[in-house]
Amino acid sequence: MNSQQLLEQFGPRESMDYDLVIVGGGPAGLSAAIKAKQLAQSSGKELSVCVLEKGSEIGAHILSGAVMDPKALGELFPDWQAMGAPLETPVSQDQFLFLTEDRSYSVPEWLLPECFQNKGNYIVSLANVTRWLGQQAEALGVEIFPGFPAADILYNAQGAVCGVVTGSMGLDKEGNPTEQFQLGMELHAKYTLFAEGSRGHLGKQLISRFALDEDCDPQTYGIGIKELWEVDPAQSKPGLVVHTAGWPLESDTYGGSFLYHLGNNLVAVGLVVGLAYQNPYLSPFEEFQRYKLHPKIRETFEGGKRLAYGARSLTAGGLNSLPKTIFPGGALIGCDAGFLNASRIKGSHAAIKTGMLAAEAAVAALSENRSHDMLAAYPAAFQNSWLYTELQQARNFKPWMSKGLYLGTLMVGLEQKIFGGNVPWTIHHRHADHECLEPASQHQEIVYPKPDGKISFDRLSSVFLSNTNHAENQPAHLKLQDAAIPVNLNLKTYAGPEQRYCPAGVYEYIEKDGQVCLQINAQNCIHCKTCDIKDPSQNIIWVTPEGSGGPNYTSM
Repeated sequence: MNSQQLLEQFGPRESMDYDLVIVGGGPAGLSAAIKAKQLAQSSGKELSVCVLEKGSEIGAHILSGAVMDPKALGELFPDWQAMGAPLETPVSQDQFLFLTEDRSYSVPEWLLPECFQNKGNYIVSLANVTRWLGQQAEALGVEIFPGFPAADILYNAQGAVCGVVTGSMGLDKEGNPTEQFQLGMELHAKYTLFAEGSRGHLGKQLISRFALDEDCDPQTYGIGIKELWEVDPAQSKPGLVVHTAGWPLESDTYGGSFLYHLGNNLVAVGLVVGLAYQNPYLSPFEEFQRYKLHPKIRETFEGGKRLAYGARSLTAGGLNSLPKTIFPGGALIGCDAGFLNASRIKGSHAAIKTGMLAAEAAVAALSENRSHDMLAAYPAAFQNSWLYTELQQARNFKPWMSKGLYLGTLMVGLEQKIFGGNVPWTIHHRHADHECLEPASQHQEIVYPKPDGKISFDRLSSVFLSNTNHAENQPAHLKLQDAAIPVNLNLKTYAGPEQRYCPAGVYEYIEKDGQVCLQINAQNCIHCKTCDIKDPSQNIIWVTPEGSGGPNYTSM
């Protein structure tokens, strides 16, 4: 049954009214909720604020490196340290390495541009920081609903956004109601902020409906794959931040690794691969596994224990690819719009800042008894903020790096080290990531080493560590617009790239009744959104699964 049929049979939906509805309980959404409540309290006014979070709890779907710049957090909570915010490991040392297959070359610290320096920043679990923000939001009276994904957008008669609809619960695989069926609820809002993170399901619809991206470069993404390890105490160096470029990726493929030493013998390690890569045989997951086998990297993990695994896309186009952030009735904030500073590999401070700026605009509008109109004060405030200045200085980073490791490194070094990013030229990105994949006939298959089960691992044992769970009988949240395309195009022309770009083993080609077909193991999905981004014909559509489905990250 489709949503209209369900509504006709089980409707009308229950509804709740709020001043401000926020979709997504990450740093951007929670900071917007907190700032809105702070402003209301300071003026002695009542303000109803609701946050919807698709994860089972706040922080369950949060994954990031992460080295955090506390600047925006300090604006939101000037006394965050006294309040016990979980920023506990200050950065003590930066290392930047260029890797070849068996050697490493360290870049002197004095040569590193400011964007690669982390003095004053903290190595954190962003999931734990987000949980702390959730606690502060609830203490201020924000209503938070974990396990309730926003599945659809509500529009009023004038075409303005006026809220969202939560996903229905208790449908079987065919979309028919079971005994546990519950119709989704309507949440009406005077303004709705979308903070879903990278490649947001509803943000994508809003960008298309309101043509928000018509005047910007195509957006470009990366996939970040991460593990958390407990290492031998002799290898633990709390506060050490290591970034690498080069091997295992070819010089024409954008990417790099991070290795962050937290306290308690914990090390976060990961690889980011730009999704504009050309070779359909490339597997970001297996590139990451073999990266850990490099002699310079392996030594950190010898005798250690892998504790957690996950992956997530990054919206990496920066200022040049930033769409318009407002539309009638709401705004895009954080990575739903794409405020990540790829040159610094940091987005949480930008998420917090944009959440605050949007909240200020919304509260000001509400104080004037406005609703469902354009929050023009939000992009205007962004233009006058330190965040705009930071992203303006970094605007050429991703376009230069897309031209290859060597030219990109040279030009980024020139722009950032010599000119501090203040150059009179702007380099543009021309192609969406899915347009960059080339036919398999133009490339050779990459032979990856088999996992050793000690340092490198397979997909399924990795997914197990992500605590991913989707009810077996729920409708698949990975949709094919045309069921024939995977075999007739993806397999025939591109050698079935979804088998390799998915870091969770969701997609596999099997033989069934003498015919090859694509099998979708949706229960494995860790919500990275890579398939929605990289599928060459944009045939795969990621939608929100039933409430609380997906990974359960405890400290990523």
